[in-house]
Amino acid sequence: MGRLRVIGGMYRSRLLRVPARPGLRPTPDRVRETLFNWLGQNLNGLACLDLFAGSGALGFEAASRGAARVVMVEKDRAAAAELERNRAALGATQVTIVSGDAEDYLAGERGCFDVVFLDPPFRQNAVPAILGKLPPRLEPDARVYVESDAPVEVAAPWAELKRARAGQVSYQLLQWNANEGQL
Repeated sequence: MGRLRVIGGMYRSRLLRVPARPGLRPTPDRVRETLFNWLGQNLNGLACLDLFAGSGALGFEAASRGAARVVMVEKDRAAAAELERNRAALGATQVTIVSGDAEDYLAGERGCFDVVFLDPPFRQNAVPAILGKLPPRLEPDARVYVESDAPVEVAAPWAELKRARAGQVSYQLLQWNANEGQL
């Protein structure tokens, strides 16, 4: 069992338990700090979706920074159970944990999100398929954070806002331009 700390917001410095699970790699502090500088430190009132939540580092960070609604989807039952324990320990009532498959969740979900965190296990190569299924679940101009082993190339109506690399991890901030091409 490992630990990670929330780096900003109302849960700042709180430690979260992270189960030792194959392929589970929490987003490092430095990368989270960069991401939330890109997004803005205040996510008040936003709805956030953390697909492939794993440790919950991104979703709990969003909740800590004022997101009104955070949904974390995690297929691994042990990781999902730890997410529930961390949610309870923080008292993060705005966080919902969904134990299940990300694609199944997107197929059934009817709500829309302002920010999506997309950090699937690298070996799954799931990013292109998930990006194709996200648009019906996105608010206009929603931002999507992608973490992968290599940068994802996107075309309109997607736009890349930012891109960086930390070690073997590439991370990007994309925007869904829902009205692009419409008159």
